[in-house]
Amino acid sequence: MFEVLEAAPPDPILGLTEAFKKDSNPGKINLGAGVYKDARGQTPTLSSVRKAEQRVLEANPGKAYLPISGAPEFATATQRLMLGSDHKVVKEARAQTAHTPGGTGALRVAADFIKQNYPKARLWLSDPTWENHVKVFSAAGLEVLKYPYYDAASKGLAFDAMAGALSQVPATDVVLLHACCHNPSGVDPSLDQWKKIEAIRAKQGFLPFFDFAYQGFGDGLEEDAQAVRHFADHASEMLIASSYSKNFGLYNERVGALTLIGASAEAADRAFGHVKLSVRANYSNPPSHGASVVTTILNDATLRAEWEAELRQMCGRIHQMRELFVKQLAAAGIKQDFSFITKQKGMFSFSGLSRAQVDQLRERFAVYA
Repeated sequence: MFEVLEAAPPDPILGLTEAFKKDSNPGKINLGAGVYKDARGQTPTLSSVRKAEQRVLEANPGKAYLPISGAPEFATATQRLMLGSDHKVVKEARAQTAHTPGGTGALRVAADFIKQNYPKARLWLSDPTWENHVKVFSAAGLEVLKYPYYDAASKGLAFDAMAGALSQVPATDVVLLHACCHNPSGVDPSLDQWKKIEAIRAKQGFLPFFDFAYQGFGDGLEEDAQAVRHFADHASEMLIASSYSKNFGLYNERVGALTLIGASAEAADRAFGHVKLSVRANYSNPPSHGASVVTTILNDATLRAEWEAELRQMCGRIHQMRELFVKQLAAAGIKQDFSFITKQKGMFSFSGLSRAQVDQLRERFAVYA
């Protein structure tokens, strides 16, 4: 059977990393992967994470299977971090959370949940969006459509075009929104624009689905959650895929979560039963270690304070590198205005360079982007 298969196309992001590894240039730089690195070019393990891991090991929780949706204390900690402990959705038990293998796992579980229960629903993605979004949702059998997002001319948000497109989305469809640090543009709506988007959602009735992979990497933990919390204030139903890869530096632990919000506790619980069916048919139940680390940190005042300080340091370094990069370009005599890079948020940025220029960076200077 395998002999008749043609070679699969390489992943555009991971394929770039493979090409980088094969490059013999000692000065090569890989800008393709969404991984934080310090001044030494290393991806550090946070001090708070090391301490939490030690506590988890000393507690010796055993190796028994977790429930299908993961540990309840992890779900509670996740909801409180995203929505705030005092949010009405949390108090009214209208949220249910499944621990998933990374944010990508959350997206796939949600995709299966949508396809199985609402087979005619279409999924709307921003243009552009993370490369893997299209693959994940298409693999689940969903029809994928796109709404305008990035304006190449202004190097900012194409808000009017975005609002116009969303105003045509029917109540039977699902719209995926990047909560903060848009991947790949780094361009986010303002809070006022988010409120207008929510008003469109209220009029149209479509299901909002937030991809929340970078909380704390934009303007701060609370600030980055504003869009999600505003929608939760008004929408009776939501889906939220979240990740701890970036803000805890737990990349290879694959710690993510899918949170479902219903109009009532009963409705959320009933719908969540179908989410668990999707989990069971996919990976049965989640891994334990990374989620235990996250839960330990979020539930301990001292460790949480240390983690928040480390997160602010990482976020601050990203802002500083953006500003330094723009200043160095100007100092080198580059006439083109790159100040837009300082306004973008998170780990990603649209450079405005052409494909040919990006190819030259790789071929002549071993800079992979």
